[in-house]
Parts: sequence; C-alpha cells; structure tokens
Amino acid sequence: MSEFLAMGGYGAFVWPSYGLTAVIMVVLLIASLRGLKTTEAMFERLKAETGPIHDHSNVDNNNKTTAENADAHEA
Repeated sequence: MSEFLAMGGYGAFVWPSYGLTAVIMVVLLIASLRGLKTTEAMFERLKAETGPIHDHSNVDNNNKTTAENADAHEA
C-alpha cells in the first residue's frame, strides 16, 4: 500500500494535485449553485413585475389562428 501511495517517488506531486483538483471542483459547484439561486430569484422577480406570459403559438403573422389558415387553404 505504501508503494502505491508513494507512486514511484512522485506521490508528493500526485496526491496534492488530486486534492487541489477536488477542492477547486467543490468551490465551482458551490459557486454554480449560488449563481443558480440568484438567477432563479431574479427570474421570479421579473416574472412578478411583468405579469404572466401569454402563449401566442397558435397565431401566425396575419393574426389568424392556424385553424383559420387551414380553412383558407382548403377553400
């Protein structure tokens, strides 16, 4: 086991590298989660200020519904 940890004499470089990488990844995870929380709060605040979002997916550029357009093409 000690031979494995020594890594052929390079253990003093390998294990701190792994440790530093793990610490950096945890810090990035925490920063990302905090940023997500902040962004979600901002989104909720903006959504409350502007009101509900209306769904206009069934209206084309001529302000007709897609059903009205289909009827017009069939006639």
